[in-house]
Amino acid sequence: MTSADHPKPPQGKTQYVYEWLRERIMSGAMSPGEPIRQNTVAKQLGVSASPVREAFRRLETVGLISHTDNLGAAVSELNEDDLQEVYLLRGVMEGLAAKLAAEKRTDDDVTRLREILARAEAKFPGDDEPGELAKLSREFHDEIARIGSPDVIAPRVQQLWWAYPVPQSTSLWGDRDWARGILTVHKEMVDALERGDGETAERLGRDHVQASGRDRLDTAERQQTS
Repeated sequence: MTSADHPKPPQGKTQYVYEWLRERIMSGAMSPGEPIRQNTVAKQLGVSASPVREAFRRLETVGLISHTDNLGAAVSELNEDDLQEVYLLRGVMEGLAAKLAAEKRTDDDVTRLREILARAEAKFPGDDEPGELAKLSREFHDEIARIGSPDVIAPRVQQLWWAYPVPQSTSLWGDRDWARGILTVHKEMVDALERGDGETAERLGRDHVQASGRDRLDTAERQQTS
C-alpha cells in the first residue's frame, strides 16, 4: 500500500481558513445567501488563494456553501420545502435516538443531561446572548443522540446540523416565551429518560424538533414581510 492510498492530512492554512469560515457561518455572522469572495477571504486572513480554494471545496462538500457559475460561492440557504424536510428528518432521527436513550441510559448519563439543563436554566431569563442557550440546547440534543445511538444516529444528526446551521437571524432562543417552553420540554425529556419511558421520550424529541422547524419558518417569513 502506498501513501497515495491514504488521504493527506489537511494543510495548516487550509484548515485555518476552513474553520474560520465554518465558525462564521455556524454563528450566523455570515447570512444564508451571502456571497463569499476568495480574494477577500485570502486578504483578510493573510493567506494565498490556494488554501482558500481548498477550504471552499471542503465547505461545499459538507453543504455549508454552494457555488454557481453566475454568482460564485455563497453561504447555502434552504428554501421552504428544504427547511421543512430537514426538520422532519431531524425530528424522526432525534426522536428515535431519545427512545433508544431511555433504554440504554445510565445514572451518569442522566446526571450529565440534568447538568446541561441546569446550566441553561441558570442563563434564563438573563441578559446572555440567545446564542449561549442555543449552544446548550445543541449540547443537550447531541448528548441524547450519543446515549441512544452513538455510532449510527448521532453522527448523522451531527452531519445535518453542520450542513444546515441555524442563523442567528432566525434563531428562536431570543423569544423568552418560546425558550421557556423548550426548557420545559427538555426537562420532561430527561424525566422520561430517567424512568425508562421510551415512547414519551421519542414523542417529545420528535414533536419538539419538528415544531421548532415550523416556528423557524414562520419567523423567517415574518422577517421577509416586515
